[in-house]
Amino acid sequence: MKKILGIILICTMIMGLMVGCGSTPTTQEEPNAEEKVVEEPKDEKIVIGFSQIGAESGWRTAETESVKKTCEEDPMIELKFSDAQQKQENQIKALRSFIAQEVDLIALAPVVESGWETVLGEAKDAGIPVILLDRQVSVADESLFTSFIGSDFVLEGENSAKYLIEKFGADTKVNIVELQGTVGASVANDRKKGFENIVNNNDNYKIIKSQSGDFTRAKGKEVMEAFLKAEGKKINALYAHNDDMALGAIQAIEEYGLVPGEDIVIVSIDGVKDAFLSIKEGKLNCTVECNPCLGPQLVKAAKDLKDGKTLPKWIKSEEDVYYGQKAIDAIPSRSY
Repeated sequence: MKKILGIILICTMIMGLMVGCGSTPTTQEEPNAEEKVVEEPKDEKIVIGFSQIGAESGWRTAETESVKKTCEEDPMIELKFSDAQQKQENQIKALRSFIAQEVDLIALAPVVESGWETVLGEAKDAGIPVILLDRQVSVADESLFTSFIGSDFVLEGENSAKYLIEKFGADTKVNIVELQGTVGASVANDRKKGFENIVNNNDNYKIIKSQSGDFTRAKGKEVMEAFLKAEGKKINALYAHNDDMALGAIQAIEEYGLVPGEDIVIVSIDGVKDAFLSIKEGKLNCTVECNPCLGPQLVKAAKDLKDGKTLPKWIKSEEDVYYGQKAIDAIPSRSY
């Protein structure tokens, strides 16, 4: 009997093992392939913090619009914009705000050339590249900024002087008054330097008055009034570091009783549309182009940096010199 019970128990155990081995473990059904949701990796936007000087001229406004428009139209770019209202302390605050927000890139149009080492050092320590727009900075360590996008300001000054010599001739005695840009700005320093590179090599050409008009039309008019009061009809030519100051000076010349463009030959820099219209009217003689539409170059530089590319230290703008019929023919194509 014991043997029979033992055999039955062993058989029962064997049958239990066989059932267990043959069963399929319960598993959670996988969803249908059509029901699976696959999340594609999203490209993060490149955040650019842009500190602009202000809106002192038509040229400056055109630059701001170029940057804003280019960034708005690119889905990969997010722009944080700050208007410094012509004050360096406002720009330094803006840069520190951008650093705190951990932007990917800082774009800076510096109001003056010096005084940037500390804040640019802070950006470097935070690993945020800085690109300068249209104006340079004076720093001992050039690694504090990644690249400069803008014009050759020295060449612009040289081209302005060359136009006057071509207009009057090298053997004519010419008294020149100069409306300088903002004191301490790299663009003003370089445009003055370039102009002097040419005229100082000719004893017949003399700068008899030179003063800052702060790149504004109102200040240009005010300073030109002072020049006329001091020198009057002795003035043969005016060299203005930008078109807005030249346009203000034209008002002063007309109010003084002289004919701008004839009694006083006027050359200025920037190439804003109002300058071209003034050339058509015969009041301005020449404008040396300085391209403000830097938005596309800035965005391209930002993308190149994200892709690990090395930027050139200077990304130059393409520009020309306009006067006479050439300037008149170009009016329909001017976008600023």
